[in-house]
Amino acid sequence: MKTSALAAALLAATTILVSGCGAGELPTPSTLDAVHPTPAGAAEITSAPQAEGQADCDEEASLRPGPLPKPGAMPPGSAMAAIVARGSLRVGVDQNTYLFGFRNPATGRLEGFDIDIAREIARDLFGDPDKIELRSVNAAERIPALREGKVDMIVRTFSATCERRREVDFSAVYYRAAQRILAPAESRIAASADLAGKRVCVARGTTAAGPLFGMAKRPMVFGVANWTDCLVALQQGNVDAISGDDPILFGLVAQDRTLRVVGEPIGMGAYAVGVPKGSAELVRFVNGVLERLRADGGWQRIYTDRLAALGPSPGPPIPRYVG
Repeated sequence: MKTSALAAALLAATTILVSGCGAGELPTPSTLDAVHPTPAGAAEITSAPQAEGQADCDEEASLRPGPLPKPGAMPPGSAMAAIVARGSLRVGVDQNTYLFGFRNPATGRLEGFDIDIAREIARDLFGDPDKIELRSVNAAERIPALREGKVDMIVRTFSATCERRREVDFSAVYYRAAQRILAPAESRIAASADLAGKRVCVARGTTAAGPLFGMAKRPMVFGVANWTDCLVALQQGNVDAISGDDPILFGLVAQDRTLRVVGEPIGMGAYAVGVPKGSAELVRFVNGVLERLRADGGWQRIYTDRLAALGPSPGPPIPRYVG
């Protein structure tokens, strides 16, 4: 009796299941595969860009600063006067690099070391650090944004190189960084030699690919639009490691504690403010702002607020002036 009752119950359940599918047919199996798509625009980089240090100029040299005018009282006819007349400073920045330029999800505001430097420039132009229009650009868009007049300057982990100086004028260096490697903590990647034959991600438009192409046994190098795209590619297993400046990499570690920064530096970066080519007055003004920040402790305050996770402050870089 018990066996017959159980069989009847199973038959009834099967009938309900089949009738619920419609016309007595089982659902058609899905033909979609479970995949981890690579970030949009990701592609292998096949030719070596110029890296820092491969120079036919003094990469860090900049014009000597002039005296800072009073905020709002810029020299007539100068680039600074035109900015003040417009009412705001337009700055190309990042919104995807934690620590340097990112959008705080709690406030919706862009924050970071670069953002604070940009606001200090606005402070000396207007007397108000909030008279600023922050425009998000990825690394590859920095020079076109200046050339096309979409922004007045770029403050976005922008390394001064001789190649870039053909199209852009640079301020003195305000931050120096070492290029290193980011890999999963459980991986066997612990040094640059371990990258041979591996897939390494960099942000397109940066100089990070250069040192990788200089290796005796180089990896495959893949470029994406933003460093957070590299993080996604690494998490999904589409690449084996990321290589970039160490503060950028430590910012990615803060978002994923399963990763670690490894190896000795394989390159160096010297961040400077980029302005349109032929903007000598504006370069001297920005250098005046950076001098003020060195002298009044502003640079150190910004470092403490934004980059303390990187360890003790190295102090502001010593500028190299010409002219």
